[in-house]
Amino acid sequence: MAATKKAPRVKALVAGNWKMNGLKASKKEVSGLARLLAKAKRVRCDVLVCPPATLIPSLKEEAKGAKIAIGAQDCHAKVSGAHTGDISAEMLKDAGAAYVIVGHSERRADHGETDEMVRAKAEAAHRAGLVAIVCVGETEAQRDAKETLKVIRGQLKGSVPADATAKTTVVAYEPVWAIGTGRTPTAQDVAKVHAAIRDALVKRFGDEGAAMRILYGGSVKPSNAAELMGVENVNGALVGGASLKAEDFFGIISAYI
Repeated sequence: MAATKKAPRVKALVAGNWKMNGLKASKKEVSGLARLLAKAKRVRCDVLVCPPATLIPSLKEEAKGAKIAIGAQDCHAKVSGAHTGDISAEMLKDAGAAYVIVGHSERRADHGETDEMVRAKAEAAHRAGLVAIVCVGETEAQRDAKETLKVIRGQLKGSVPADATAKTTVVAYEPVWAIGTGRTPTAQDVAKVHAAIRDALVKRFGDEGAAMRILYGGSVKPSNAAELMGVENVNGALVGGASLKAEDFFGIISAYI
């Protein structure tokens, strides 16, 4: 009998999504985070901060020499053109970003983004040399109707590009009903969804799907980070409000120290 192939070891990623928060003075939070990380003997995860696009260059400079990557929160699917107010993936790359979040539930809800639009943005991120963090998640109504896994599988199929690899793509599961509400699924709930996501990724992408990072997001805070990050197939977190303050964000990162 052939030996069972071991699942690859996946390095975790803890990403902060600042959303529409932050001014120039906020760079002190990045420098503060850098100092906290420098004091840690070993950090077993990658660290990412995704501020508003206006702050990418200054925070990139602030993070120089620290193990903190800077990312963006959205991008347009096209390289350039008559798209007033939009920012292309190439522009974000030029500004210093290494990652970009696409398909966040707030974008899907506030701007009517479809799976097709999210996939196009993820493809744009790949084109520009950015890592795409593709978000999926169910609403409270979908959860109550017991449609969670059906919704998640559909979003994965429609939003993740066909050329996705473990190096170019991260998936983030954010139950919409838990974002910013203080409500959090149980560890068992998270394990069930993440297992389904992993299964779908492996079926579609094989070894690459087995190695893709799957983040959990939704009211992650220092008090619950260790439990959530310990769940199988959870390879880090996408953190909202708790990422705005260096000490709170470091408290979540500490799950990997």
